[in-house]
Amino acid sequence: MDHLPINHPLRPLWRGLAFLAGVYIVVFGVIGFIEAQSAGLDWFAQTGLPSVMFLKANPAFSLMSIVVGAIVVIGALVGRNVDRWINLLAGTVFLLAGMGMMLVLRTDVNFFGFTMSACIASFILGLVMLTAGLYGRVGTVTEAEREEGRRHRHVGDNSGLVGDA
Repeated sequence: MDHLPINHPLRPLWRGLAFLAGVYIVVFGVIGFIEAQSAGLDWFAQTGLPSVMFLKANPAFSLMSIVVGAIVVIGALVGRNVDRWINLLAGTVFLLAGMGMMLVLRTDVNFFGFTMSACIASFILGLVMLTAGLYGRVGTVTEAEREEGRRHRHVGDNSGLVGDA
């Protein structure tokens, strides 16, 4: 991934959006867990789920959301390149989870009580976090200048290639 931008000017924006996505996930998980527990739902209930922030929540899905959202929030707070890797991984996982959710929507394997709204939310959150990971690379000024030189090199110019001194 050497071709991704280093110290991109919009990095703080994407880091902030990833932070907000993580906060949304944590808040959803906390409220969903409280609502599901007060309703006396089983951990993997599939029917009668409370609606929390436009999504349905059972206790297991809520607890999983709290953990994943906390990891994303902590990564955004730590910054450096830690958030980049967390966002790349979380974004990929959310996109794949959205596809997996659609596969089990109307089956008995839908242990977390997913709905189509949860699939769409997973895709949106995954794209935000993946983009934050792609634009979140931090490096030294020298590395950023070298990357800019490679991106703006003229056709036929061999400067900046691997192995050049």
